[in-house]
Amino acid sequence: MASPGYGKRSAPGQLPLPDRPFPHLPGREAAIAAYIDRLPDGADISVKTLAKVVPAYGQCAIRTALRNLTAAGHLRRGSEHLAGEGSQRWVTRTWFTRTARDDAWWAAYATGKELPQARPTRSRAFILLAALSRTAPALTLSAADCAALEPLAATWFERGATEAELTHALTTGLPTPVHHAASLTRTRLLTKLPPDRTPRPTPRVLRVLECVTCGDPGRPEALTGGECGPCRNEAPAPRPAALTPAEVRAHAARARTASRTPERTRT
Repeated sequence: MASPGYGKRSAPGQLPLPDRPFPHLPGREAAIAAYIDRLPDGADISVKTLAKVVPAYGQCAIRTALRNLTAAGHLRRGSEHLAGEGSQRWVTRTWFTRTARDDAWWAAYATGKELPQARPTRSRAFILLAALSRTAPALTLSAADCAALEPLAATWFERGATEAELTHALTTGLPTPVHHAASLTRTRLLTKLPPDRTPRPTPRVLRVLECVTCGDPGRPEALTGGECGPCRNEAPAPRPAALTPAEVRAHAARARTASRTPERTRT
């Protein structure tokens, strides 16, 4: 395992590992990517460590392979801001994903924007209502009952209630017998609705991505394929021409004149 802050970090929303992993990568990169993918979060994936545990390749080959994995969208290096109790610090991160991501995805991840996720076919509220019969067989609801009660149950989750709290409120102290499960569930959803719990503010995500070649930090949108413009041999954007002394004096004179001119009252 790596020192704190220097180990592998898995990116979210990865697809399941296929039977033949990383078929789009060359053999060396596919082998190293498959090895990294099997490691747990926090494992040391530095060049020196990988060269020791994958003896078929030396440090130069490992470094080139990691650069190629970055260009293919599987790897990014950078730093992340952690706000703890009484301290604020930046830690080094190496993010890995078996699912290749484009530059736009990495830019969104670095800024903490919401990433596209697979949507479930049924909501959390619907699934809980359908499963009530496992805890209390008397509360067996039909699919139509679950769909009708789904908005009421969703309100509980919007107010911060957990699944355990909602299940306990609906299944504890049931009368014997239960004549109409849907009506009893609706009554309890309405009468036992908890007060609104103000959610805690979401901490601001601060991450910085680095160029895979030179290691300099840069804006995510400027790191095409994980490389900065100079490492891609791109010419820097031309700077605007500096003002001449005469132009500076002219701007200053206009500013002084404007500050001494009284403002006219509009009618």
